[in-house]
Amino acid sequence: MEIFWFIVLTFMLGIYIVLDGYDFGAGIVHLFFAKTEQEKKAVTNAIGPFWDANEVWLIASGGVLFFAFPTLYASSFSGFYLPLMLVLWLLIFRAISLELRGQVHHRLWEALWDKAFGLASLLLALFFGAALGNVVRGVNLGMVENGVSTQEPHYFFLALWNPTFDPLAQHQGIIDWFTIILGLVAVVTLTIHGAGWVILKTSSTLNTRLKNIVFKLNFVLLILVILSAYVWHYVKPISLNNLQNHYWLWIFPLIAAVGLIGQFWIKTFKKDGIGFLFSSLFILGSFATTVASMFPILLPSTNDVNPSLTIQNAAAHEYGLSVGLGWFMFAAILVVAYFIIQFRVFKGKLDDVGYGEH
Repeated sequence: MEIFWFIVLTFMLGIYIVLDGYDFGAGIVHLFFAKTEQEKKAVTNAIGPFWDANEVWLIASGGVLFFAFPTLYASSFSGFYLPLMLVLWLLIFRAISLELRGQVHHRLWEALWDKAFGLASLLLALFFGAALGNVVRGVNLGMVENGVSTQEPHYFFLALWNPTFDPLAQHQGIIDWFTIILGLVAVVTLTIHGAGWVILKTSSTLNTRLKNIVFKLNFVLLILVILSAYVWHYVKPISLNNLQNHYWLWIFPLIAAVGLIGQFWIKTFKKDGIGFLFSSLFILGSFATTVASMFPILLPSTNDVNPSLTIQNAAAHEYGLSVGLGWFMFAAILVVAYFIIQFRVFKGKLDDVGYGEH
């Protein structure tokens, strides 16, 4: 049952990254590339019917984490307390900026909430990428000092940064040069992803410019991916062990590679949805590669005193996991039905569906 719920949690997080990821990316596009009022409206129209529903996947993933892996939930929500609070406030500012912008029709008021929406989206992409970097790097479980655990084996706490910005330091920080690199990968990836969604859902004059921007950003992304793979192996020398021992797992980096390479042909695609498809493949392939390379570890320990949190030692009791299966199936049917209806109602271009008119 632990493996089943691990797959469920991974699937839900992957769906969240794809769906809310294009929301973050659209916000970055809105911040840097939408110049006119018509272009800004095109961006908000593209995500208007979807963004609040997409965020439900984050809440649902947190619920599954709490239910299936309570030890990991308790450990990560206390250890990552500071960045979680920042993420919460950024989600709040991002949401209220969309709602409040149109309440007062004044240039300064609209500019204020435009910046709030764009900056919150940018920082969310950066923080979620850095969060993945923290999970990949591992944490000092038990707060070990001089070979002695000073806290419970699953407890840790991280400051926002340490003086050296060194990911291998004993006293780690949320932000170091390794997590910043993965944060930048996330920012570029989601910018491309968000641009692909705007192209898919609108006929804006912005779209032609976005295709050129995606083409250029994809070169930046390629360089960052190569750099992140190299430094990941430096920080975690055993990072490729699972892939070397189970060759079928290479399907995931292959999917990511197809998505990355495919985006170089963004200018030639006849159908507007192809670019979004390739960016989704890159995101899902990259995330699955990360998960597969870490399995069965959920949160690595950077010391030799306390063990890493795995799907075995962090999972709830077998009975609870079995009972929850029936309720999950019921909820999954409702969610699938909701999203089918939503995407059918708002299929096609959304140029004429203004934000707030749905």
